[in-house]
Amino acid sequence: MEQKPTRARILDAAHALMSTRGLARATTKEIARAASCSEAALYKHFVSKEELFVAVLQERLPRLTPLLNELVEQPGERGVVQNLTEIARLACEFYAESFPIAASLYAETALKRRHDASLRETGMGPHVPVEALDAYLCAERDAGRIAADTDTFAAASLLMGACAQRAFAYDAALGKPPPQPVEEFAATLARTLVRGIG
Repeated sequence: MEQKPTRARILDAAHALMSTRGLARATTKEIARAASCSEAALYKHFVSKEELFVAVLQERLPRLTPLLNELVEQPGERGVVQNLTEIARLACEFYAESFPIAASLYAETALKRRHDASLRETGMGPHVPVEALDAYLCAERDAGRIAADTDTFAAASLLMGACAQRAFAYDAALGKPPPQPVEEFAATLARTLVRGIG
């Protein structure tokens, strides 16, 4: 069986180690060992552990941004409730997978500062999905499919915040599943939000 390219092996190893040990405790040496490469080879592909973390978020976790960008371009292809349900489902999955990785950032202030600087340099960060959902909701508002007086940023913040809180309150804090399956939660959240902005 052919071995995956080095970069893919590094991302797989980083994802696995960061998910179980957290970003702060997963070292580049351990990641390189798990990827069957040298630490020097890891640094040929990624300038820093923070850059590697951003790549894990973008390439190994559920992808929310491409869906949001697609919806901004073609907002009316499906109904608003259906779109928001899919967005909420992906957001829940993303936050559930990213919280165990990122939680340790808050325990090490120096790592958190480097991580924040890396996000600023790449234009990434937790604000990106909120702003992308805001842009989608603006497109729906402009098309007349939601109320003309909708505060789209507030609506986007409510949906993303609810998805993040679900992951934090159950998976991260309690280590037990939430009371509703993700599909049911996403559909209920979307319907509830659309009642307010429809």
